[in-house]
This record gives sequence, C-alpha cells and structure tokens, in this order.
Amino acid sequence: MFLDRTAHRATFESQITSAAASLNAQRWRKRVEMVIRLFNAYFPSRTLLLAFSEACVVVLAFTVSCVFWMGRDADIFLNYDGGFANIALITVVFVLCMYYGDLYDSLILTNRREVIIRLIQVSGAGTLVMAILYSAYPKTRLGAKNYALGLILLLLLVWFWRELFLWLFRSKHLLERAILLGDGPLAKKLAAEILSRPDLGLQLLGYVSASMAPARSDLPYLGTPDHLSDVVRTRGIRHVLVAMSDQRGKLPMDELLSIKSQYARVQDGAEIYEKLTGKLPIESLRLSWLLFSPGFHTSRWLSAWKTVFSFFISLSLLLICLPVLLLIALAIRLDSAGPVVFRQKRVGKGGKTFTLYKFRSMFHGRDEGGNHRPAEEQDGRITRLGRLLRRSRLDELPQLYNILRGDMHFVGPRPFVPDQEEELVKAIPFYNQRWNVKPGATGWAQINRGYCATIDDNADKLAYDLFYIKNMSISLDLLILFKTLKILVLGRGGR
Repeated sequence: MFLDRTAHRATFESQITSAAASLNAQRWRKRVEMVIRLFNAYFPSRTLLLAFSEACVVVLAFTVSCVFWMGRDADIFLNYDGGFANIALITVVFVLCMYYGDLYDSLILTNRREVIIRLIQVSGAGTLVMAILYSAYPKTRLGAKNYALGLILLLLLVWFWRELFLWLFRSKHLLERAILLGDGPLAKKLAAEILSRPDLGLQLLGYVSASMAPARSDLPYLGTPDHLSDVVRTRGIRHVLVAMSDQRGKLPMDELLSIKSQYARVQDGAEIYEKLTGKLPIESLRLSWLLFSPGFHTSRWLSAWKTVFSFFISLSLLLICLPVLLLIALAIRLDSAGPVVFRQKRVGKGGKTFTLYKFRSMFHGRDEGGNHRPAEEQDGRITRLGRLLRRSRLDELPQLYNILRGDMHFVGPRPFVPDQEEELVKAIPFYNQRWNVKPGATGWAQINRGYCATIDDNADKLAYDLFYIKNMSISLDLLILFKTLKILVLGRGGR
C-alpha cells in the first residue's frame, strides 16, 4: 500500500510538472507578437505602440498648455466648449505629419539627428495645415497662446519620449532572444533583416547548422541541430526561426517539438520573413507551399468589389480631372512634336495584352522598335514637360480610361511590355503568377520599391507582388491607396 501511495504521488507530481511546463509554454505563446497584422499587412508592434503613445503625448502637451493659460476655466473650455475635440484634431494632423515625415520608419527611429530634424519639419508642416483648417473652420481654433505653448511642449515631450523609447528598444531585459536553424539564402536574408531592425525587439544570438565549416561573419555559429535543445535551454532562447533550405527529411522534429512544448516558439522562417519584409522569399518558395498556404485565392465577391470600386472611382476622377487633362494635353502639344497620348502594349490578366494609355513624356519615336528600357535619372529621351509630368505622376492620368474599361484595377501588379515579360518569365521562377490577377495603376510593389532596371530588381519586385496576391483584400487595397497618396504628395519615386 505504501508503494502504491508513493507511485501515485510520483505520478501526480509528474502530472503537475507537465502541466506547469505546458502552462509556461502557453504563457510564452501569448507574449506580444513582434509584428501585428492590420489591413492584411504586418507592422512592428513596438512601432504601433510608439505611434499610439505619441498621440497621447500630443493630447497631453496641448491639454497642459490650456490648463496653464486658462487655469480653472480650462475645465469649461475642454469639456463644454469643444476644447478636447480641437485637441483631437491637432493630434490627428500631427500624427499624420509624423507618418508622412517617416518618423516611424525603421531606419529613422534609431537616428537621433534625423529625428530632431524631422520633428522640426513636422512642427512646421503641422502648423501650416492647422492654419489652413483654422481659416476654413474658425470654430476649431485652440487659441494662439494655447497652440504656441502646446507646440513647444509637444516637441520637448516627443523628443524625450523617443529617447526613452530608444533606450527601451535596446534594453536587454525587453529583448527576446532568438536563433536561426539553417544557413541558406533564406537564413542570410532573415538575419540581415532582423539585425537591421532594432524595433522588432529580437536579439539574434547566432545560428545552428549541420554544416561543419561555418563561414559567416555577421552571426556566431552555435552548433549542429543535434544539440539544438541544449543551445535553446542554456542560452534562454525564446524564438527558434527555422530557415533551412530543404526541410524535407532534415528537420530535427523531435527536438523542435520538445522545444516548442517547453522552452520557446518554433516559427517558420519563410513566414517570419514575409511578416517582416512584406514580400515572399522567392529563392525558398516551393510549389507545394504556394498550393497549400493560405491566400492566393480571390473570391467572386472581392473581384466584384474591385471592379465596381475601380469603375466608379475612375469615372469620378475622369470627370473631376477633365480640365487638368485638357491643360496637360495642350501643354504637351506646345512643348514637343508628336501625339499627346502615348499608347503601348502591356501584359494583363491571363497573359493577354492590352493597350495602355499615358500622356507622352518622351520625344516621339524614342521608345519604339523594342527600345523599352526603364527610365533613368537623367534620361535624354524625356522632354522638359515630361520630367515634370513623370515626377508628379500626372503622365499616368490617362490610365483612368484603362481602369474604366476594365483593363486594369486601381490596385494590382504593375503591367509591363510583352518583350520584358517574356524575358522575366524565363529568368525568374513563379513570375507568371503575376498574371493571375488584373494589373493596377498602383500596387504593393510600387509603394515599397522604386524602378526596376535589372533581373534582380524585378525578382525583388515580384516578391512584393506575390505578397499582394497572397494577401489581397479590400483593407490591403485601401492601405496601398493611402500609402500611394503619401508618395504622390511628397513626389517620391518618379523618373
């Protein structure tokens, strides 16, 4: 009987230990993700937290200013005279200006000098926007003294908060330790991305690989997959990123399952790369992954919405922009000889060609006979007026007619000429997957990278296009249009 009780107690303690380990694993799985999915795209959670907290800082700065100048009357002004509504308007304007000023860009976040310069620029731009709004809607005014002191407090508090946030970024106590399993092309790209992004909150300690002759300078070699559990346990690893070139038959499955249940998250490297970069790792893609992964399916409802949305918006913009279209057409006629509208065959959905319409921005005859090379910074083919049209993207206004007649949508992969497409299909795997959806006037690739001049450039652009096709949705289209507006306002990317 005593032995039975002892055995029962041992079993019970074992169950308790197992339950505790399982609970511990669940707690780790419930930790805040390094990226958050919004609008079918991914954003660093720390950057979103920074944006939300800075919105609170803007509210605090102008609220303190009102209390300082108004004293006891501030309560009446803020709560009953629309003071908080006016401050909310200022907050929206300044957060948008900070976004347009790239203050939430990964490269800017850690650059103190750039942050200070851009904060000063944002204060000027925000003040200009508010002056226009105050002239149009006087009821939204906060008062000159309230606004001036609030602006000063905003600059000081945002600068101080950014310094504190930067210190938190680099605090070892708030970083999650991670390692890579693999040393192939995907692993190298993933390592480069994580090491250049302190806003992710990951501390990449090294990589584990079956290769006995590691030759990487950016990360230390931690051992072979046979010792993976020991590496994870002894170094306090919380993320294992599986980025092996060929996973079939080589993954240490038992080790990974044990690690997942007891110590750390085990995540697919291709999935993490997609979340961090907004593009798919073409070099590591497999047909089976494209076939069975979620996405890559366009519902009839989504197709109908894109068609109806594109038709009505293009029709509305054509009517609104008609005077501008006529003025541009007259200016092109006076600037150089040749037709006003440039026509060119492009490849659309299903590989079928259609005629694309643009305002002519090059000298007539310079882009014919197969001479379809991309525009360069100082391209002799472009006219004087053409440079202005291309910089402002006004040369693309006639594409509204293409959208209206159904050749294109507003959002989708950019269509290219047939000879370029044939060349790229032969050189880049999965390139013809772009033809599964209608092309667009703007797209995920267009807002994330510039012109393509080489095969490698187009391969990188395809990686963005495949991300869009995989995650296509109404919310992602709206996000792309919002980011396109930023590019148009700031005049970026045009040649």
